[in-house]
Amino acid sequence: MSRTEIKTLKELKKAGYTSLSIKQEMRNNLIEAMRQKKQVFDGVLGYDDTVIPELERAILAKHNINLLGLRGQAKTSIARMMVNLLDEYIPVIDGTELNDDPLNPISFQGKAMVQEQGDETPIRWMHRSERYTEKLATPDVTVADLIGDIDPIKAANMKLSYSDERAIHYGLVPHANRGIFVINELPDLQPRIQVALFNILQEGDIQIRGFKVRLPLDIQFVFTANPEDYTNRGAIITPLKDRIQSQIITHYPQELDIAKTITKQEAKLTEEQEEGVTVLPLLQNLVEEIGFVARDSEFVDQKSGVSARLSISAYESLVAAAERRAIRNGEQKVTARIGDLMGVIPAITGKVELVYEGEQEGAIQVAHSLIRQAIRKEFTKNFPNPERLKRKEQRSPYQDTIDWFGRNQLDLESDGGSQEYEVQLSQVKPLMKLVGDHVEGLAKEEKLLYAEFVLHALAEFSLISKKSYFGRYNFNDMLNAVLG
Repeated sequence: MSRTEIKTLKELKKAGYTSLSIKQEMRNNLIEAMRQKKQVFDGVLGYDDTVIPELERAILAKHNINLLGLRGQAKTSIARMMVNLLDEYIPVIDGTELNDDPLNPISFQGKAMVQEQGDETPIRWMHRSERYTEKLATPDVTVADLIGDIDPIKAANMKLSYSDERAIHYGLVPHANRGIFVINELPDLQPRIQVALFNILQEGDIQIRGFKVRLPLDIQFVFTANPEDYTNRGAIITPLKDRIQSQIITHYPQELDIAKTITKQEAKLTEEQEEGVTVLPLLQNLVEEIGFVARDSEFVDQKSGVSARLSISAYESLVAAAERRAIRNGEQKVTARIGDLMGVIPAITGKVELVYEGEQEGAIQVAHSLIRQAIRKEFTKNFPNPERLKRKEQRSPYQDTIDWFGRNQLDLESDGGSQEYEVQLSQVKPLMKLVGDHVEGLAKEEKLLYAEFVLHALAEFSLISKKSYFGRYNFNDMLNAVLG
């Protein structure tokens, strides 16, 4: 008999259905997925050798889990993907509030229906998507919200005594019976509310004031927490922390390529942007380097962290800046430029928490500084480090380009059209030769981008001057810039 044909408790028993706890269910499905080499947490990148193995061990051990890490480390995404470890459908008593198991009801209503209707008790099939509950911990959350309380209106409407179990209004946790319950930012939950979770984690049941009833709930708990919250807004109280069997530490991407893949995966671009704007690998690297540099910056609060959302928002802003330029110049397709990085500044200033020194500098100046550091860092991957060349006292490969600016200057329009952009850069002959000598196999758009990149980098290493004004970059000789 197929699942859709099973409508009563009698048919369920006849089909040989066996009840499993949710932790056992997830354990069994994880084992099966691992044997078949399936990726349960597909799309969560950079954790293959760190977080995912620890998570799998916790599920195999049937533990409640706390994901501890700074913001933007995919904690909530991981929790939501755990739904994939649930059976696609499970049977519940149709019409019950707490998703009662037909073979083992726990609520007053579920027990009454089985007692009255016996084998004719109606069954419905609950999809795994209905078995996930998520709650953001905030200071205003109450015990009644999570666990439940007496409902006077319900008691009055049903003409019940306050001592009647049916007068209880159950909270989010009981309603998550036989499912996954996630509490995000656990330290934000007031200590007295955290106390209310003790019994559920230790004994697997709840107690509601004024009632002797004890409900043996079947729940997989997943908590998320940010280390910053332990000092700024609250803490996980020690007895509760002791009852969460596995605490798993998350982290930021450790490799640039993984960070780029995450950004491309998570960036929300329109179809027009996907088709009309090309972001070459060099600029993709620079966007990610901004985040990496920020995580080491003396101006940024490292306890707060620098979310992966910075790179995602920056990438979206970069594409939007290039798209805006294309629209203004009537171009259908456009390639993002180094100058477009100025368009990502709002994405940076809104994503970093500054220490006192950073506040003194100002958010915009810090953002400019991060971009400049990213350019310097990326430059030395493909070109000789100018500072090391100085120490070796040998002729610099940049000297011809520097000498060109001793006789000329270059005004590069930030919003100029593609043809104008090519003409402006191509006139600096030593620059184009320099790029060709150090980076081989470049298409025209890539060579132009690298040429612009070298100009900005030489300015950051103080080999030429750079001034920005009215949507234009002026590149000049250092001496001329001082005298002029």
